[in-house]
Amino acid sequence: MTHFRQIADTRSSSFAYLLADMGKREAILIDPVDDKATLYLALLDELQLRLTHLLLTHVHNPQAPAAGTLRLSTGAILAAGAQSGLIHADRLLQEGEYIVFGDELLRALSTPGHTRGCISYLWRDRVFTGDTLLIGDCGATNAADSDPGMLFDSLTRHLLTLPDETLVYPAHDFSGRRVSCIGEAREKNPKLTGITRDEFIQRQRQATTPQSSEANN
Repeated sequence: MTHFRQIADTRSSSFAYLLADMGKREAILIDPVDDKATLYLALLDELQLRLTHLLLTHVHNPQAPAAGTLRLSTGAILAAGAQSGLIHADRLLQEGEYIVFGDELLRALSTPGHTRGCISYLWRDRVFTGDTLLIGDCGATNAADSDPGMLFDSLTRHLLTLPDETLVYPAHDFSGRRVSCIGEAREKNPKLTGITRDEFIQRQRQATTPQSSEANN
C-alpha cells in the first residue's frame, strides 16, 4: 500500500509532496519548504515513516544549504538534478535514474530551462514538474542560468509526450488549483498551444516584468 500527500504552503503558494511505501514504512519528500521542517517531521512521526530521500526539482542558489533541519533529523539523502550544481547534495541525478523507496520506484526526467538543473519526477500515474510545467503556465526564464529554448524542448519532448491521463503536480500554483494532467496541458496551456519554438522563446524573453518573474520563481 502506498501513501501520497500534497502539502500546501499558502504563504509561498508552493507544494511539497510526500510519497510513501506503507508496507516498508519508507518515504520521500519532494520540494520541501525550508521553514516547514517541524510540520514534515510531525507528519512522518504520525504515519510512522522513515524519510529516505529529499528530492528537489530545481535550485536557484546552488551554494545555499537546502533542507538542513530535515537532513539532520532524518538522515535522508538530498538529491537534485546533475546540472543544478547543488554543492550540498548527496546525489546528483541524471536523466532516467531511479529513486527507490520501499518497493516503489520514482524516475528522474531531465527538464532544464527554468534553470539548467531542473528535473521532474515520474511516479506511477503522476509527474512532479517543479517550475518547468505549471497549471496553465510554465516557468520563467529570466534567471542567469535560464534558457527558453531548452525549456520549450523539455516541455514538448519530455513532458507533453507522457500519456494524457498523467497527473501533473507542480511546485507552485497561484490560481487556487492543485493538479492538472498532461492532456489538459497539451490542449489548453496558453503558453504552449499553437506556438512555434521561436515564438515561445520570444514570448519568454518578453515576459520579464517583476510581476511575471515573481509568479514563476
